[in-house]
Amino acid sequence: MLDDAAQIRRVILCTGYTDLRKGIDGLALIIGSQFALNPFEKGTLFLFCGRRTDRMKGLLWTGNGFLLFYKRFEDGSLSWPRSPQEAAELTEDQFHMLMMGLNPLRPKIREVHPSKIF
Repeated sequence: MLDDAAQIRRVILCTGYTDLRKGIDGLALIIGSQFALNPFEKGTLFLFCGRRTDRMKGLLWTGNGFLLFYKRFEDGSLSWPRSPQEAAELTEDQFHMLMMGLNPLRPKIREVHPSKIF
């Protein structure tokens, strides 16, 4: 199963709010109907976020079945693009940014007051 996850070639960010109670069939339906993409594209990981921005789900077709991923961020929350028109394919660097809890499409650098550095 982990070998299948290592074969991810594309990462698609499905923006907007998704009911994370949905399982494989519900997420595959969203991919096809709302985003007009093929959920059976081998090696493509589709990522979803709900209203609670501290967790996300991913769906990956491996060629002979789906893998369903779930991640909960312990510290902080995701900065997730919400407009359905912003569905995007992520680069590897953007995917790593997302896994750190950052918005990969519009990363923000927070200004830190100099007195709070040390």
